Amino acid sequence: MHGYILLTSFIGLIIAGLIFWLIRRDHLHIKYSLWWLIIAVGTVILGFFPQIVDRIADQVGISYPPILAVVVAFGIVLIKMLIMDIESSSNRRKIIRLTQRLAILEQQLENTQQDLNKPEKNKEKNS
Repeated sequence: MHGYILLTSFIGLIIAGLIFWLIRRDHLHIKYSLWWLIIAVGTVILGFFPQIVDRIADQVGISYPPILAVVVAFGIVLIKMLIMDIESSSNRRKIIRLTQRLAILEQQLENTQQDLNKPEKNKEKNS
């Protein structure tokens, strides 16, 4: 086997091991780990069978097969970034709504406390 095949496969196995370790330590949510495990498995498969990229590149008409892997990886990164931005926007919107609800509840609590304290002050003045 060529050195680059072993290296690429080893990198994929390291990524998979790291993902499992992060899941066990509760540093990575299962939802996100699936994405990374797919990347790790893909890296291992392409590491052991680099001719897959060669065949696909030949079918698509790309004369330099490694560039296909680079373009696909770049596309995957862009998709992942888009998904992260969508989730970030959703979370930001939720945080803003929760902050507004909290402010409303705090104001209602303060008003209720003031209403409860008013009769006591009136009783003290009348005494």
